[in-house]
Amino acid sequence: MGDQDLASDLVDQGYRLTGKHSAVKLCYWSREALTSGRHCYKGRFYGIESHRCMQMSPAIDSCNLHCRFCWRNQGWENDETMTEFDDPEVLLDKSIDAQRQILSGFGGDEAVDHEKWLESQQPRHVAISLTGEPTLYPKMNRFLELCHERGITTFLVTNGTNPDGLRFLDPLPTQLYVSVTAPNPEIFRRLTLPAQGDAWAHLLESLEIIRSLGTRRVVRHTLVRGWNLGWEEQYAELDLLAKPDFIEPKGYVYMGRSRQRLGADHVPSHEEIGRFARRLAEHTSYDVLDESPDSKVYLLGSATADRWLPGLGPNATLPMAN
Repeated sequence: MGDQDLASDLVDQGYRLTGKHSAVKLCYWSREALTSGRHCYKGRFYGIESHRCMQMSPAIDSCNLHCRFCWRNQGWENDETMTEFDDPEVLLDKSIDAQRQILSGFGGDEAVDHEKWLESQQPRHVAISLTGEPTLYPKMNRFLELCHERGITTFLVTNGTNPDGLRFLDPLPTQLYVSVTAPNPEIFRRLTLPAQGDAWAHLLESLEIIRSLGTRRVVRHTLVRGWNLGWEEQYAELDLLAKPDFIEPKGYVYMGRSRQRLGADHVPSHEEIGRFARRLAEHTSYDVLDESPDSKVYLLGSATADRWLPGLGPNATLPMAN
């Protein structure tokens, strides 16, 4: 697929392009927070405000995995590191502008609290996870720095197959997610269809790296019935290699282009995720701290862990930016 075809396809799917390799898309939960007062599980687990969260990617066309459960198009990726990249200062400004444009129509909706809409115009969280592998963006350090200078917390989600991208992060994101979507190399190969043969070894290397990173670290298991749900002892070995602050077992969602690769019968129930979470807790000595049935996700961690991001909590409200 050519660049023009890719751009057209992304726009048709609701993406706002913010650069040659970057895009923003309104998160379902940002919309729900404004229209219904419902927040995503990150709000329940960590205290973020969904209506002030911006979902974006600086690497929309670069990924070295082709996961069957991924909601995006596949087949057009550049599997090599980008040779061109978007300027981080321009990228952040354009991303915020795009988020404001997407949310502009909610300002006149009588069902939307006007104060919350005003707050939504000043994003206070950015989820760097929309599509692609964000650690392939070579200016990530500067982008994180700019976000933090503006008081924006950063959630960086990586597939863990680019260990150097984690090793040289400076500053670190507010919260780092590493997706561990298989319990062993064979399931990893069949489910994620990696572009490189050493992707599993790189994932293990990344898990060792994050063990010592001085930020909040989360391992996420996206679980697909019939593919990678089960094997709790093997997942536990990987989790204990990383020793993250939290573990999130989360059910696969039948949406987007994943429906061309998987069926609705591959979607696990919340009860199945709960059984997995409790077994994993037994093997890791982590505690089951919380759950969000709407998102089919459980939270594991230490019973004494501080779940709330700095300055946040279950009822906190961040100040407006200047």
